[in-house]
Amino acid sequence: MGVPQAMEAVAARAELIRESLQKSQTVTDSMVAILGSFDHRLSALETAMRPTQIRTHSLRRAHENIDKTLKRAEVILGQFDHTRKAEAKILRGPHEDLESYLEAIDQLRSTINFFKINKTLKSSEGVINHANNLLNKAISKLEDEFRQLLANYSKPVEPDRLFDCLPDSLRPSADPSGQNGNGKSEQQQRRLQPVIYTPLTIIPPRVLPLLHDLAQQMALAGHQQQLFKIYRDTRASALEQSLRKLGVERLSKDDVQKMQWEVLEAKIGNWIHYMRIAVKLLFSGEKKICDQIFEGAESLREPCFAEVTANSVSVLLSFGEAIARSKRSPEKLFVLLDMYEIMRELQSEIELLFGSKPSIEMRDAAVSLTKRLAQTAQETFGDFEEAVEKDATKTAVLDGTVHPLTSYVINYVKFLFDYQSTLKQLFQEFDEAEADAQLTTVTTRIMTALQNNLDGKSKQYKDPALTQLFLMNNIHYIVRSVRRSEAKDLLGDDWVQIHRRIVQQHANQYKRVSWAKILQCLTVQGTNSSGGAAAESTLSRAMVKERFKTFNVQFEELHQRQSQWTIPDSELRESLRLAVAEVLLPAYRSFIKRFGPMIDNGKNPGKYIKFSPEAIESMLNEFFESKTWGDQNRR
Repeated sequence: MGVPQAMEAVAARAELIRESLQKSQTVTDSMVAILGSFDHRLSALETAMRPTQIRTHSLRRAHENIDKTLKRAEVILGQFDHTRKAEAKILRGPHEDLESYLEAIDQLRSTINFFKINKTLKSSEGVINHANNLLNKAISKLEDEFRQLLANYSKPVEPDRLFDCLPDSLRPSADPSGQNGNGKSEQQQRRLQPVIYTPLTIIPPRVLPLLHDLAQQMALAGHQQQLFKIYRDTRASALEQSLRKLGVERLSKDDVQKMQWEVLEAKIGNWIHYMRIAVKLLFSGEKKICDQIFEGAESLREPCFAEVTANSVSVLLSFGEAIARSKRSPEKLFVLLDMYEIMRELQSEIELLFGSKPSIEMRDAAVSLTKRLAQTAQETFGDFEEAVEKDATKTAVLDGTVHPLTSYVINYVKFLFDYQSTLKQLFQEFDEAEADAQLTTVTTRIMTALQNNLDGKSKQYKDPALTQLFLMNNIHYIVRSVRRSEAKDLLGDDWVQIHRRIVQQHANQYKRVSWAKILQCLTVQGTNSSGGAAAESTLSRAMVKERFKTFNVQFEELHQRQSQWTIPDSELRESLRLAVAEVLLPAYRSFIKRFGPMIDNGKNPGKYIKFSPEAIESMLNEFFESKTWGDQNRR
């Protein structure tokens, strides 16, 4: 194909493309025109539909408003219905169904709140006034119901119920003082046992929620003062009656001063039990019910408890104060320690029960009593020490035995050591020094005071031998008692050993004073008869007879007198007899052996050698037996 032909073919194709493009443009223009036509139609349609849409929206809003109005009307009608039902329940009173009655009161409050919020309603003010009138009537009936319900369950607690709540070791015994003849041994036994108290049920648990609801409604209604007074008067009376049934009575210092010691001691023993029962059972029970009934009403809870217990606490503590302030005497020390001990035992619970501001005076009064008891006990210690040293009892023990003062003081000290832990606490109330050292000092001072007094009493004896025997007996009794008691741990081995040597010194002094003169009869011019023939030659028959006669008289006198004396400790008695025999019998045997033949060869030898060595030994065994002369079996 030639070039011209090719050019024609390209031109032909280009023409075809141009025509195609023109057709496409035409179609596009047609489509645009058609679409433009649709847009105009839709706009016209929307314009035509707008009124219809507006009417539809208005109808929808109208329906919604109608629904809201119907619902609101339903709520209002419901409130009227609830009020009508609540009114019926309130008019019937709380006796038939207390729970429903309380629900009706809640409903009235709800109705009042509803109409206060919706004050625009024409009937709001009338409904509120009506509901408030009903509510006032309801609360008035509720107050009566609270008073009646509380009174019904506020009977005094019988003593047996209280005793049943105590641990076995703390329940009263047949002894009216609550002790078994040895109060401390009972307390020591108690310390070894687990002490478990059974909680006291003052008001049945099923009643407490009702009382709580009643109290809550009265508080919400603004009747706090009426509620407070009803609760205080009812519960305080029940608590005080419970204590009176138990035996608690208000006693003044003058009442205490007039009592015989035995009566007062029993009352103090009872007071200790009363304090324990009051704090651990009655007061803790009152606190528990008060907390439950006034839960959520904090402004009433603690003041109510304080007012309920105030008079009862005062009665109990006033007796303790009367004892602490009464005239001091040694026998009161142990009851003071018992009282101090119970106050210390109860201290943490008292602080827990009476720790709030309304109760602070009662807590402070208890703390003050504890301090007062400690102070009086400490002063009584000083009085006792002084009384021991200055005891001027003129009644001498004629047989030289242990003086009643000695046994009294030693028993006193033994009892003190039963109170070791209490004493240590007491000392630290006033002095932070080491408690054991303070107890050692007190004990040592008492022992020293006793020894000083015994030294004075020993001078009442005209016979110096009896003086030494008296001191030996008493110091030995002190040492033996200390060794067998807890005092040994405090006074120490050195103290014991020093005083054992003192006992031995008095025994030696007794032997010297009592037997030196008679032993002189068995010597020759200061030389013992063992001097043999030379000694014999220095004594004539007459001198030997005189020596035997003098020995007989002196020994009989010693036997008569000293067999009436007493050494109460058998071991000490045998020891002293043996010590005398070890000196006397060898000397007597030796004297008889050397000079007996001079008498045997003369007339009436039995007149001069009245006692065989065996008879002397037998008679020595009768010494210190507290025998009268008629009871002595002389050989």
